[in-house]
Amino acid sequence: MSKGTVNKVIIVGRLGQDPEIRYTQDGSAVATFSVATNESWKTKEGEIQERTEWIKCTAFGPSVEKYIQPYIKKGTQVYVEGSLRTDKWQDKEGNDRYSTGVVVNNYGGLQIVGSGSSSGADMSAGMNQDSQPSNMGDSQDYDDDNLPF
Repeated sequence: MSKGTVNKVIIVGRLGQDPEIRYTQDGSAVATFSVATNESWKTKEGEIQERTEWIKCTAFGPSVEKYIQPYIKKGTQVYVEGSLRTDKWQDKEGNDRYSTGVVVNNYGGLQIVGSGSSSGADMSAGMNQDSQPSNMGDSQDYDDDNLPF
């Protein structure tokens, strides 16, 4: 294990199509989906240019059936946190091929943001319950003197 290295990716974008759900031989769920991110800039001539980047994402485990399958759909704006992984395979002609994508963190690695989905706008609290206080949704007034920062 190398010390002092980090492989962390954060993406905020929209799904281009519904996630594809598959199952491994041992019955574990796997979801694959692509997230589009946009970048825009102004040229020297003052023209606005835009580029869309499509990022392949893969999620594993119980969160696929519990949160992704019922709530994440085409057009949903999501926050994705995970790590880069490059897969290598050979095509029919024997040439090496590579594909790089994001493996979504199991806990809190996928959250709905914005208003991209009307069916599961509050799904993020369930997927990230280990890192959010249970009273996050409560409308309480907090005394500044009691805050830990």
